Amino acid sequence: MTDTEITQSTEKEPPAPPKHPWAELRPDRFRLLRLAPLPTERDGGARPLRFVELAQLERHTPEQSLLRMFVNIPGQARSRKYNVLEVWADHRSKELRFGPDSGLRLEPANRGLGRFLLAQGAAWAQKRWGHYLVEGGSLPKDVTSDDQRLRRDHCLRTQGFDVDYPKDQAGKATYGAPRASSLRPDWNSEKVQIVELQDAAAMLEQADRNLQAQENQIRDLQERIARFRREDGALRFTIVCLIALALFQAGLLIWMATR
Repeated sequence: MTDTEITQSTEKEPPAPPKHPWAELRPDRFRLLRLAPLPTERDGGARPLRFVELAQLERHTPEQSLLRMFVNIPGQARSRKYNVLEVWADHRSKELRFGPDSGLRLEPANRGLGRFLLAQGAAWAQKRWGHYLVEGGSLPKDVTSDDQRLRRDHCLRTQGFDVDYPKDQAGKATYGAPRASSLRPDWNSEKVQIVELQDAAAMLEQADRNLQAQENQIRDLQERIARFRREDGALRFTIVCLIALALFQAGLLIWMATR
């Protein structure tokens, strides 16, 4: 065995940090969100009316509290890196931390979901821990365009965060806020609306009535088309008979004239 092999065998990889007991918890609260239709974007394409699911879980201990929110799109499997926002409250250091560390990645993009999730997290924290400090962090650099970066920074600043860029261009931008009470718990309600259970039931009933009305209209149109087809067939038969009678009369007149 060579010295290199001995060194490789003696050097052990550091063990992976243990998962937090709350890492794999499933949400237990669900709400319906309405994403209003918006004008078509040049880069993002059409932005039609959509409904998505807001899933939440909340846990508390004397040491820390957690609010985790998911946005689920019907008919699509959600990636673990997308549509997740975590808010951790450390009661020992009296600090608030937003996560995950990889950043907030949202689909569909530019529909108001970023401000909505941050506002929900701020409102949750301000109910009990408005005096807690807000732990800042670095913003990911994998932004594909300046427009996306500007929209991200605008979203954070609108919700009460500070966004700072280092003088060194190689460094990462950072975000932060003085206290939880300085964050804004409001969002653009014209883009994202929470649909309550009764409102959702009323919408379904109205949609069912609209479908029934459309079915009745389609049935009436089909009956009218069938009637027109029957009348058209009778009219065609009458025209053929008249043509045959006219030809017979013309032939009869010619015969009488040539006798």
